[in-house]
Amino acid sequence: MGIRINLTSVFVDDQAKALAFYTDMLGFVPKNDIPLGEHRWLTVVSPDEPTGTELLLEPDEHPAARTYRAALMADGIPAASFTVDDVATTHATLSDRGVSFTQDPLAMGPVVTAVLDDTCGNLIQLTSPA
Repeated sequence: MGIRINLTSVFVDDQAKALAFYTDMLGFVPKNDIPLGEHRWLTVVSPDEPTGTELLLEPDEHPAARTYRAALMADGIPAASFTVDDVATTHATLSDRGVSFTQDPLAMGPVVTAVLDDTCGNLIQLTSPA
C-alpha cells in the first residue's frame, strides 16, 4: 500500500521566530513559504531529504492549539521527535549554539534521547540508536 507521512506540523507562537530557530539553530531548510493573509504556509525539510517529510510551522491561533501546546509543555511532553545520527554529538553542537535542553542525553533501551525547547512553545525530542 505504501502509505508515507508527507507533512506533519508543530504549533508555534511566532512563525518568523520558528523559521529562524528551525533553520539557523537546527539546520532545516525552507521548503514552502506561501503568504496566506496574516500567516504563511511555512514548511521546512531536512537538507538531507529535500523531498522528504515536511514540517509545517503552524500558527497556534486556534484556542485549542494554544491549550494543547501549553499542556504538553507544562507536562514536559515533546510535540515532535526527530532522528539524528548521534544524540550526544548533536546535543553538544546545539548547546554550543545556545539551544536550551530540558533533558540531556539519556539512554533508554535501544535509543538515546534528549529534549530541547524550540523557543516557540514546544519541546522537541531527539533520538538516535544507543
